[in-house]
Amino acid sequence: MAHLSLVGINKIYPNGFHAVHDFNLEIDRGEFIVFVGPSGCGKSTTLRMIAGLENISKGDFFINGKRANEMGPRERGVAMVFQSYALYPQMTVYDNLAFGLTLQGVDEDVIDEKVQRAAKILGLTDYLDRMPRALSGGQRQRVAVGRAIIRKVEVFLMDEPLSNLDAKQRVTMRSEITQIHRETGATTIYVTHDQTEAMTMADRIVVMKDGYIQQIGTPRELYFDPVNVFVAGFIGEPPMNFLKDVVKDGTLTFGEVVFDLKEKLGNDAAKYEGKELVFGFRPEGIVLGEREKAYRVPASVELTEMLGDNTNVYVDIADKKAILKVDPHDTPEIDSDIVFSIPFENVYLFDGETERRI
Repeated sequence: MAHLSLVGINKIYPNGFHAVHDFNLEIDRGEFIVFVGPSGCGKSTTLRMIAGLENISKGDFFINGKRANEMGPRERGVAMVFQSYALYPQMTVYDNLAFGLTLQGVDEDVIDEKVQRAAKILGLTDYLDRMPRALSGGQRQRVAVGRAIIRKVEVFLMDEPLSNLDAKQRVTMRSEITQIHRETGATTIYVTHDQTEAMTMADRIVVMKDGYIQQIGTPRELYFDPVNVFVAGFIGEPPMNFLKDVVKDGTLTFGEVVFDLKEKLGNDAAKYEGKELVFGFRPEGIVLGEREKAYRVPASVELTEMLGDNTNVYVDIADKKAILKVDPHDTPEIDSDIVFSIPFENVYLFDGETERRI
């Protein structure tokens, strides 16, 4: 297990494009860290700098307290799993798993023991004599993961390893990778654009946008205590609903819907008079009908999506769109008028200009 430290890391390409800005992060031994964000946010670039596949333009990277900026990938003691699997097509599964150890000159009996153990963990025992082309996408990804864990390195780096799999395979591989992490205890950094993967696998999540860290925290912290509009909208499925307006007489008004900010902010509501605020609430943070200590919201139903354990209800609130998540037994009719309530504790308010949480 390795302790990693990234201090003021920047990546600037020769054409002047600044891909990563002042990235600072301490990663504890054995921690499972997930970098998440939209395409082009700098998460894979950061991972490649940690792996030694990209040069660090500015800042310092330490492995167990030793500066590693100039170390080559082999010296860093990391194993990387790529999105494309990167298997050798001319080799069997057994030889793909054994290849790294063979290069190191490890004894054949030791190699066989390690390959058989990794194959058992990953459910590949019956496929060791097959070529990669004869495997499914999920099986190929298991081989790629196995090739990494068999080396017994201190750091695993995974760059969107599940993106080529179907939905069912992704769920299976998520649990398998999490279990492998528990068994190996290796420090793991995992890159994905899928917030569901991040929420279900990570000890801590690093949310990135445009090369900047937006927030670092546990899945629970990011979900219940987002620092800005971007994090609040990125974490959670369906995403948080946002309604924007200027505060007048201590209220935000959308048609006949009036939100009295004193109910949420108390006397502090006066500080925001004349300012633009963003009113946020999660689709599942509502109650159908009316209740006390909650904002009452009339809406019209435009569409429903029955998903089995819940229903997504798309509504119109004074020409503003929102999504509600309700019990499937309470699914309203399309084109019907409904009333729902947002408990005061489930409301998030953000500054309209800076988009920071109030």
